[in-house]
Amino acid sequence: MNTPIFNQQCRLCPRLASFLDDVKQKYPDYHARPVAPFGDVNAQLLVVGLAPGMHGANASGRPFTGDYAGLLLYEALHEFGYSNQPTSESLHDGLMLTNCRISNAVKCLPPQNKPTGEEITQCNSFLAAELTTLPENGVILALGTVAHQAVLKALGLKANSAKFAHNVQHALPNGLTLVDSYHTSRYNVQTKRLTKARFTEVFQRIEQLLKA
Repeated sequence: MNTPIFNQQCRLCPRLASFLDDVKQKYPDYHARPVAPFGDVNAQLLVVGLAPGMHGANASGRPFTGDYAGLLLYEALHEFGYSNQPTSESLHDGLMLTNCRISNAVKCLPPQNKPTGEEITQCNSFLAAELTTLPENGVILALGTVAHQAVLKALGLKANSAKFAHNVQHALPNGLTLVDSYHTSRYNVQTKRLTKARFTEVFQRIEQLLKA
C-alpha cells in the first residue's frame, strides 16, 4: 500500500513535469507521474533510493519495479523476510512488504537520471514527512550518496554531519539509524562494486539494529 504522505499530481518542478509530459506522449502506457512510496505504512525499515528509472518505476508506478536496480533489492528483502516474493514485476503481481517501505529521494523521473539540487530540495518535504512515521528505533537504508544526503536534509542536519560509506551506520535524532549502501544500479552490480554478499552484509546489520 502507499503512504498517505504523497501527492501524485505534484508538478512543483517545471523541468521534471515537462519531461514527464514528453515521456507520457512517447510511452502512453507508462505511469509517467510521481511514483508513490510502496510498502508497509507502519514499517520500521525505510529504503530510500535516488529516483524512478525510465523503464522501471516510471513505467510501472512502483519503486524499483521493472528495472535492473530492483533485482538485488527485492531478492534481499525476500531473503530477510520483508517481502512475500523475491521479484517485483508490476503493480498486479501480488507483492506485499512487511515492516518495510521503499521510497526515493526524488519521486519523478529526471532526465538522464540526474535530478538537480533544486529538485532534490523541492521533493525533500515528502521524504521529511515519511521519516516522521518511523518508530523511535527505525532504520533508514540509503542507497547511494544522493539518498544519504536527502535523508540528512530531511532531518534538518548538515551535509557533513555524516559521511556516506558503504555498510556504515549513523545515529540520527529521535533514535533513528541511517545505514548506507551502494546503490543497486546495473553499473554497481556489474562492476562488482556491490555484490550480493556485500548487500547481504548490509541487511544483516539492519537485522541486528531492528532486533536491538
